[in-house]
Amino acid sequence: MGKDVESTEFTRADRTRFRQKVRRCLDVFAQMLAESRFDADRPMAGLEIELNLVDGAGDPSMRNAEVLAAIADPAFQTELGRFNIEINLPPQRLEAGGLTRFEELIRADLNEAEAKAARMGSHIVMVGILPTLRTGHTGAEVLSANPRYKLLNEQVLAARGEDLEINIGGVERLATTADSIAPESACTSVQYHLQVAPEEFARYWNASQVVAGVQVATGANAPYLFGKQLWAETRVALFEQATDTRPDELKAQGVRPRVWFGDRWITSIFDLFEENVQYYSGLLPLVDEEDPAEVLARGDIPELHELRLHNGTVYRWNRPIYDIAGGRPHVRVENRVLPAGPSVVDTVANGAFYFGLVRALVDQDRPLWTQMSFSAAEDNFHAAARNGIDARVYWPGVGEVSAAELVLRRLLPLAHEGLASWGVPSGDRDRLLGIIEQRCVTERNGATWQVEAVRSLERSRSLDRAAALREMVLRYREHMHTNEPVHTWPVP
Repeated sequence: MGKDVESTEFTRADRTRFRQKVRRCLDVFAQMLAESRFDADRPMAGLEIELNLVDGAGDPSMRNAEVLAAIADPAFQTELGRFNIEINLPPQRLEAGGLTRFEELIRADLNEAEAKAARMGSHIVMVGILPTLRTGHTGAEVLSANPRYKLLNEQVLAARGEDLEINIGGVERLATTADSIAPESACTSVQYHLQVAPEEFARYWNASQVVAGVQVATGANAPYLFGKQLWAETRVALFEQATDTRPDELKAQGVRPRVWFGDRWITSIFDLFEENVQYYSGLLPLVDEEDPAEVLARGDIPELHELRLHNGTVYRWNRPIYDIAGGRPHVRVENRVLPAGPSVVDTVANGAFYFGLVRALVDQDRPLWTQMSFSAAEDNFHAAARNGIDARVYWPGVGEVSAAELVLRRLLPLAHEGLASWGVPSGDRDRLLGIIEQRCVTERNGATWQVEAVRSLERSRSLDRAAALREMVLRYREHMHTNEPVHTWPVP
C-alpha cells in the first residue's frame, strides 16, 4: 500500500499545491526520460505477496500488529486489513536460478513467520479472498492501525459522497453496501515486478495487458466472498467496486474508475503517468519539500515523491513504477492481476509463466497487440475473472478459444522461449511451466479446488456453507504448507 503517512486533514490549498507539485514532477520525469537517466543494464525481477491471517477455526484473525511484532522481520509489512500482512522479497535476476531463489526465500520466510504467528494464535494463508470473511468484516474498525489507511478511507468516501456498493452476480449473487473501504482488504494478490529499459517499457506493458486474461484464467483463486460463490476470481470485481470513488452520476458521464484496466495501447511509460495527472484527483495530497527540478539540475536523482504517491492511488492492473535503487533510478512494470497462492510453488510457476510469456511477445517482430483491439484484451481479462480455467478468450490468428487450450497449444511454448531468453535454466523452465501445463490438462486451479472441496463437504458431511468454508480453509492451509501444486491436492 505504500509508505506510511502522518494523520492530517487536507485543505483546498493542500490540494492545489499537490496538483502543482505532481505536474512539476511529471515535467522532471519527462526530462529524465529524454536524457536516458535510468538503470537498465542489469534488469531485476521482484515479488510481493499479500497474505491472510486466520485463527484455529479458519476464521479471520484480526491480529496483524501482534503477528508482525512477533515476526520482527522488515520483509513483512502491514496491509489494509487487520487480518492482512505482506511479504516483500529482495529483487533477483531471472538468469541462473533466480526463480528457484524466489521459491526458497518465500518458503523459508513463510515457514519462520508461520511458526511465530502460531504462537500468537494465528496462521498464514495465501489465497485471493479469504473464504471465511463475512459482511461483518467491512467496518472501519477492521482497517489496520496506520494513519495512511484511515486517510485513504476518508478520502475515498468523501470523493464518492455515499456508501460503497458491492454488487456481483456470478454462480450466486451478492448485493451489499459498506461504509468503509474495508472490503478492499479482502483482495489479497501477488505482484510481479519486472524492471525494463524506459524505451522498452511500452512493449512490456502492452504485452502484460495482452496476457492478463490467460494469467487470471490459469491462476484464479477467489471464488467465494461473504459466503457466496461468485466469479472464479471474484477479487477482480470486488477490487473494482471497493475502491470506486464515483457515484452513479460520474459513472454515467464516463469518468474513469481508480481500478482500471486502461483504454488503449501505449507508446511510452510517460503516457500512463500523464493519464494519472490528467484524469485523477489526488486522494492523499501530501507535499514533500524536495524541488525535483533543482535536484536534477545539480546532477542528483529526484525522488518524485508526489508523482509516486499519486501513482500509488491509481490501481491499474499493470502499474508503471518509478523507483530508485543503489542510487540509480529505474522503471518497471508491476503486474497485479493474480491472486495470492495457492502454494509457494504455484506462485512461482505463475511468475515464470508471466515473465516468460511477456518476454517472448516483446521479442516478436510483429507485436501481438497490433493485431488485436485493446477492448479484446479487456474482455479477455473479465471473461477469465468470471469463468477461470473454463473461460473462452480471443487470440489473434486463432479467434475465440478456451483459455486452457490456448495455453497448452500456443502460449506455453512461447513462455519457454521467453524464459530461455532471460537465461532461466532448462530444469527450472520445465518444472515450473509444467505446473501451468498440468493445471490446463486437469482443468484444476485454486478456484476449482475450493469449489469442489466446499461442494464435497456440503454433500458428504451435510455441512452448511459457513461450516464447509471453515473446513475447506483448514484443509487449504494444510495443503498450502506441503508446497505441492494445487492441481495435485485431493478433494475431501
